[in-house]
Amino acid sequence: MLVRHPVPFSAFTFGFLRLIRVQNLLIVTLTQVLARVFLVGPRPDALYTSHLRLLIDPTLWLLSLSTVCIAAAGYIINDYFDIKIDLINKPERVVIGRYLKRRIAMGVHQVFNVLGCVIGLYLSKWVFLADVLSVTLLWFYSAQFKRQPLVGNIIVSLLTALSLIVVAVYYRQNTDMLLIYALFSFGISLIREIIKDMQDIRGDARFGCRTLPIVWGLRRTKYLLYVLISAFIISLLFIALSLHNFRLNAIFLLLLMPLSWLVYKLVLADKRRDFGYLSNLCKLIMLLGVVSMIWA
Repeated sequence: MLVRHPVPFSAFTFGFLRLIRVQNLLIVTLTQVLARVFLVGPRPDALYTSHLRLLIDPTLWLLSLSTVCIAAAGYIINDYFDIKIDLINKPERVVIGRYLKRRIAMGVHQVFNVLGCVIGLYLSKWVFLADVLSVTLLWFYSAQFKRQPLVGNIIVSLLTALSLIVVAVYYRQNTDMLLIYALFSFGISLIREIIKDMQDIRGDARFGCRTLPIVWGLRRTKYLLYVLISAFIISLLFIALSLHNFRLNAIFLLLLMPLSWLVYKLVLADKRRDFGYLSNLCKLIMLLGVVSMIWA
């Protein structure tokens, strides 16, 4: 049973930051900043001529704030719908109902969504449409699609890629590089989401979810992951070769090492902690890919 009495402000603050996954939001910000500075570069008619000076571009930080607000709202609504499941899968990480009342959580969720969309509208109608699409997908994902096989995984992966697609939509420069990194984000996120479902199979099954590991079983889900990882690697290398970018080819070849280790550990995984390790490994590979923008 969740605690209802008041909690210390420090505990509330820590709980709230955990609720909005502040570490993930920082990664989103880092991704968009690196994409803007190293992939997009200066506009032909811009005054900014160096990578460092691009950091003072105010539209970059507004675009990032818009994305972060909507992502934070998505984490809140996801936890709002998953309180009972999370009490089984990860009881120590439940925030809503313990540090934050449900109605307050919904209010904060709405404020973040409105703020993100208003900033998006200020920047561009296309950014606004991307923001509205994200808000809509996040709501239906949390309320319904998360409990369906594969559909929810694809939606989350698409939303992850959208953080880079929206940069391409707004700046409209070097879109080929932005889109290949968006594909990278989509692929590794899809793999991670399926692994997370394998990790949370016990709680999901108890509350009637029909994720892939529940419908297919762990062994068949692993076979699907082997196929997805292979297709992911082949697609990235094929696109990189088609762009004739030596640095990009080298980066993706280097990423084969952690991806190979991922496959090896996936073959051996059969416990919840094993899948937790694989999920964190996917996050590390995502971070390595993001940082590689500096050299791409």
